[in-house]
Amino acid sequence: MTPDELPPGALAFMTAPGLATLTTIRANGTPHVVPVGYTYDEAAKVVRVICSDGTQKVMNAQQGGRAVVCQVDGAHWISLEGRVRVVRDPNTIADACDRYSRRYRPPRDNPGRVAIEITVDRVLGRFPD
Repeated sequence: MTPDELPPGALAFMTAPGLATLTTIRANGTPHVVPVGYTYDEAAKVVRVICSDGTQKVMNAQQGGRAVVCQVDGAHWISLEGRVRVVRDPNTIADACDRYSRRYRPPRDNPGRVAIEITVDRVLGRFPD
């Protein structure tokens, strides 16, 4: 399905506290999978993961290509897939941190913070009604 087809149950699932995995692709073509907290901007159809610059996931995302965030809770799950990029714009990072604070808790101070953005164009899952 597309992000425009997300039912209310899927949106609620993505706003309740829960961890996910982020899958990016290394330069050698192999997947790199790490646990992350994430937020979903419904209006922009964008997943954001805040993290430290220079990490493997950031290096992978800087190459462009595609990435996936997948959240699982028992029988319910959702995968959000799309084009990936790294954002260093302070306003975008501040917005990502604000959204993260509302879903989880305020993030620790991190002067080297960036945001990984996935522009979602494909959704798979089994989520609550």
